[in-house]
Amino acid sequence: MTELRLSGVEKAYGDIKVLHNIDLEIESREFVVFVGPSGCGKSTLLRSIAGLESITQGQIRIGSRDVTYLEPADRGVAMVFQSYALYPHMSVYDNIAFGLKMQKLPKAEIEAKVRNAARILQLEALLDRKPKALSGGQRQRVAIGRAIVHEPEVFLFDEPLSNLDASLRVQMRIEIAKLHNDLQATMIYVTHDQVEAMTLADKIVVLNKGRIEQVGSPLELYHHPRNRFVAGFIGSPQMSFVPVTVVAVAAEGVRISLPGGEQLLVPVHAEGITVGVPLTLGLRPEHLSELGHGEARILAKTLVVEHLGGETFSHAQTADGHHIMVKGAGHSQVKSGQNLVIGVTGAGCHLFDEQGCALVHLTHYSDVEHPTFPDGDLAIEQQISSL
Repeated sequence: MTELRLSGVEKAYGDIKVLHNIDLEIESREFVVFVGPSGCGKSTLLRSIAGLESITQGQIRIGSRDVTYLEPADRGVAMVFQSYALYPHMSVYDNIAFGLKMQKLPKAEIEAKVRNAARILQLEALLDRKPKALSGGQRQRVAIGRAIVHEPEVFLFDEPLSNLDASLRVQMRIEIAKLHNDLQATMIYVTHDQVEAMTLADKIVVLNKGRIEQVGSPLELYHHPRNRFVAGFIGSPQMSFVPVTVVAVAAEGVRISLPGGEQLLVPVHAEGITVGVPLTLGLRPEHLSELGHGEARILAKTLVVEHLGGETFSHAQTADGHHIMVKGAGHSQVKSGQNLVIGVTGAGCHLFDEQGCALVHLTHYSDVEHPTFPDGDLAIEQQISSL
């Protein structure tokens, strides 16, 4: 059982601090993903856990051991880097076995460890090949195999899929998830791709400017973002943000004025919120209706329409210049340049105060049934004709 604890971890390069008071607990066998924009400190934090970077302050514990000042080889971790860094003149077998040979392990033990790693990663038929005869995905599996044979307490992955094309990334995501299930090991994975984070993680750590913004399960972060940064980063396509004004406050929530003048009740706790206060409304594309169905409507003009087969994304702009993305069905008839009546439901919205902090929902959209709309509602053509 290998858990990992970070307490007050900080890292500075001279006067420039890149990690700020990081406190984090990772349970045994968890798959944890560090996610955030470029330069947020996620790779630095991973390298600090590995011992490749020395921390300025704080403590790192793996299991019952304080590893803060131990060398990388003594920490019981194995790291898979963005670059495969395979030896081109060596076979797959020798690449995987290289570290074990350097440790001067018995030949039979090396053979057993390499064969076991090859079995897990489905590389058994490729052990005699050189790296130049492998695909990108196969090379990455060889790099993972080098980590597996050391039987580490913690696996560390530093953006291992960023060099692969889109289809290989999907395939390797599945293989890494299966690997975690097979090994039942503690894994920490760094990526800037929030789709990877959502699909792989038991727990996501969202980083921004060297600080932890929020920690939680993928769906917890998706449905209950703590602030505007997390709300905008988690979810693909991204959440749209529109400035709104409070027109009424009640026990059942906050009533706001939408672009275009219609009002909407958002069921959030309203402590400290008063009439006239400016807020930011967060709208996820899948919680909007391109047919105008909902409790209120926003008028906009479609700029670009993306038809993806099974779904359609309409990029629209309100009269005051705010952009909103709407997800529709694959057979959507919305066209570029068309006026659009966007339907909004209060339970599917998020509100953020002037500091970017989320107002807590009374009932979350994830906890209630999605609204249904009667067949008698006006068709979009009728609504547009009335604009």
